[in-house]
Amino acid sequence: MIIDDQHYDVIIVGTGAGGGTLAQKLAPTGQRILILERGGTMALEEQNRADVDVFKKERYHAPEQWYDQAGEPFSPQTNYAVGGNTKIYAASLMRMRDRDFTAVPHQEGIAPEWPFQYADLEPYYTAAEQLYQVHGDAQNDPTEPPRSSDYPYPAIAHEPLMQPLVEAITKQDLHPTSLPLSLTRQEDDPTGDSEVFGINLALKHHNVTLKTSAKVIGLHTNTAGTEIKGVQAEVGEQSFLFSADIVVLACGAVNSAALLLASANEQHPHGLANRSDQVGRNLMKQQLTVLVERFASENSGTFPRSVSVNDYYWGYGDYPYPMGHIENSGGLLQDVIFAESPPLLSVLAQILPGSRLKGLAIHSVGWWAQTGMLPDANNRVYWKKGKLRYEFEPNNFEAHDRLVYRWIEVLKAVEKDVKEAQSNTVFPRGEAPLQVVGYQSGTCRMGTDPATSVLNIHCRTHAIDNLYVVDSSFFPSCAAVGPALTVMANALRVGDHLIDRLKV
Repeated sequence: MIIDDQHYDVIIVGTGAGGGTLAQKLAPTGQRILILERGGTMALEEQNRADVDVFKKERYHAPEQWYDQAGEPFSPQTNYAVGGNTKIYAASLMRMRDRDFTAVPHQEGIAPEWPFQYADLEPYYTAAEQLYQVHGDAQNDPTEPPRSSDYPYPAIAHEPLMQPLVEAITKQDLHPTSLPLSLTRQEDDPTGDSEVFGINLALKHHNVTLKTSAKVIGLHTNTAGTEIKGVQAEVGEQSFLFSADIVVLACGAVNSAALLLASANEQHPHGLANRSDQVGRNLMKQQLTVLVERFASENSGTFPRSVSVNDYYWGYGDYPYPMGHIENSGGLLQDVIFAESPPLLSVLAQILPGSRLKGLAIHSVGWWAQTGMLPDANNRVYWKKGKLRYEFEPNNFEAHDRLVYRWIEVLKAVEKDVKEAQSNTVFPRGEAPLQVVGYQSGTCRMGTDPATSVLNIHCRTHAIDNLYVVDSSFFPSCAAVGPALTVMANALRVGDHLIDRLKV
C-alpha cells in the first residue's frame, strides 16, 4: 500500500449531488481538499442520452452485481462517473414541501419528523437553485412552500405537443405547473449536473485535487475508534492510503452505507458509526409508475420534461393521506429509464424490434407518478459472504394506486378535449424495477438520538467525530418529489458548518 505524503483538510468521497455541491462550497476557503471518484469523466455523447439503440445494452448500469432478498444478482442502474447519478438524471429539481419535514400521517404509518424544518433549509434551497441555474415558475403550484426568492431563470416553454395537454388539464380544475429544471443553456449539453456546477467550479481552485478511477474500499480509525485516520482507495492497479482532518462520504445511499459496514473493526464490530444498528437500514425510494399516453400526431421523441402537477400531493376527495407528484417524462427516446430499465412500454419493448419501438415512442407521451414511502428497518443493505445484499419491499401501495388511477382518469378526460390524442386507447403502465436505484435514500438516517440514528443534525456521525455523510443517506423520510435538490441544498448547509469548523 502506498501512503500518500499529502495530508488534506477534507477528503470527499463521491462527486454526485452531495459531493460535487459540497466541493464547490468548500473550494474558495483555501483548505486542501481531495475528491475521490470511483469513475472517470463521462463522454458527452453518452451523458443524459438514451435511445432505443442502448436498450438492453445496460450502458447506465454499474459494472457490478448486487443481490436481492432471494439472493439473485442484478445490475443496479447507478452511475460511476464525475457527477455521479446527476449525469443521467432528468435535472428536475423540486423542493420538498414544507409539511414534508414534519411528522406526516400516511395510511400505513407516520413519516418521521426531520431534526430541522423547511424554514431552516429554505435559504439553501434558494442558493442551490441559483448554483444549478434552475428554470421554473412556482406561481401556479398549490403546494409550493414559502420562497425567499423567485427561480433565478424563467421556466422553459412547453413543447408544442404539450401545450394543449396543459390547457386540457387546467380545465379539470387542476394546476399544471412548469417543472423546475437545471439547465446550462449550452446547446451541446443543456442539462445541469454536479460535474458542471460542482466539480468543475471547485477545480478552478488550486487547493482542490480530483482523483478519478479511485474506488474507496475502507475507512480506518484511530485505536480508540473515534476518528477516521485513513481512507483506503484502489487507484488503477495500486492501493493508496489518504489522510485528512475531515472525511465526507457522498457515495449514494447504498454505497455509503456499504462502505461503513465494510470498514468494521474491533471498536466498531458491526460497521463504522453503527452502534444504533441503523447503518444500511430504512432504505427508501419513491414508488414510480409510468403511464404512456398514445397520440395520433408524431413528436420528436426528444423534448424535455416541462409539466408538474401536485394537486394530489396531500390527498384527494375523502382520502386524507398524501398521494404524490405527477410530472411528464419528456420525449420517450431520451428517457434513461425507458432505455435501460425499462418500465416504459416494457412489455412491448421485449417483443418489438427497435424500429417499431421507436415508432411507438414518437407517438406517445409519458407521465411519471411518484409517491413517497415510509421508512422500514427491514429494507436494508448489508454484506453477506462478501456480497452486497439489497433487500427492499415497497410500501404505501394504496396511496400510490390512488394516484395512478386518478391520473388515468385525468388522461381519459384529456383525450376527449385534445384532438391530437388518440381516443379510446389503453394507457400502458409500468413500475420501476428493482434495479432503478436513483432515488434511494435513508440508510444513514439523521436524528438527535444516537440510539435511533446514525448522523446528527450536521450530518456528522454520532460515533466518529470527523466523519460526515452528505448524500441522500441522511433522509429520515421519503417525500414524493425527487431528492436531488434537497441533497444539494443540504450539502450547502453542511458546507457552512464545515467552514466554521475548519476555521478553529
